[in-house]
Amino acid sequence: MNTSVSDLPDPEALYQQLALDVKQFIASKNLQQPLIIGIRTGGAWLAQRLQKELALPELGILDISFYRDDFDERGLSAHAKGSDLPDSIEDRDIILVDDVLMSGRTIRAAMNEIFDYGRPTSIQLVCLLDIGQRQLPIQADVVGAKIELIAGQKIKLSGPDPLALTLG
Repeated sequence: MNTSVSDLPDPEALYQQLALDVKQFIASKNLQQPLIIGIRTGGAWLAQRLQKELALPELGILDISFYRDDFDERGLSAHAKGSDLPDSIEDRDIILVDDVLMSGRTIRAAMNEIFDYGRPTSIQLVCLLDIGQRQLPIQADVVGAKIELIAGQKIKLSGPDPLALTLG
């Protein structure tokens, strides 16, 4: 099924279910003091909300602008703000949060940056939407919804409050 605007899930309801699923995931994996890291911008909005809702003491924000594999073609985004991570991520269980999982290239860039800061025990991936179209073998551990888009169609999360989804 291809997605139209009327088929898009309600992002606030999707987030609420995602928050419950992440809480259950943390408990089932027995993660002690996981560190939530959001990928700027949509993943950062979701991570900030999850960190507060799950009462986790720390939050990290990644800006992967310098780690993208198309950096030479696209250059630096005018919106690049840099990353903000805790002093140490060594031996931490990371919950990496992004809004839309598509090719897997953003996640690969995020993992490369994380490893430049240290060696975590694990990285678990949480995404609000999975639209498939993978170019790399990366899968989310927790996903809000899987949807199919028409070739060339893009989906964008805007927010942070309220969250909204738009097709382009």
